[in-house]
Amino acid sequence: MRVVVQRVSSARVSVEGATVGAIDAGLLLLVGFAHLDTPAVVAWMIDKVAGIRIFADAEGKMNLDLAAANGSVLVVSQFTLYGDASRGRRPSFVNAAQPAVAIPLYETFISGLRARGLNVATGDFGADMQVALVNDGPVTLLLERTDP
Repeated sequence: MRVVVQRVSSARVSVEGATVGAIDAGLLLLVGFAHLDTPAVVAWMIDKVAGIRIFADAEGKMNLDLAAANGSVLVVSQFTLYGDASRGRRPSFVNAAQPAVAIPLYETFISGLRARGLNVATGDFGADMQVALVNDGPVTLLLERTDP
């Protein structure tokens, strides 16, 4: 599982011109799944994302997690995180999970974040989406986990 974490002042995702998910300050998460990912991997990532301390405290140091910063989350599925362009010019996506595997993991990820009391907005899995964001910092991290 790969997640691009972007600390944002605001973010929104649209499908066919209509906004399907939007947040103010918080995290934009671009989420990709590999075909061998498991619920245990998803549980680890939920814990990591919810607890990562990348928001400024009163002294301006990155000491606060999402809940302490009163931030929201926008989760957008992105199979292209598993694109491999090491050969040729056209990326291969053979390592990306097929929808039958990815959709349940995506839904587990979202429900796990919500179970932690976080405000979670989402994109539309598999749709052609347009994402707009204001990256705060900028702060961008790549988190990756395979079967623990």
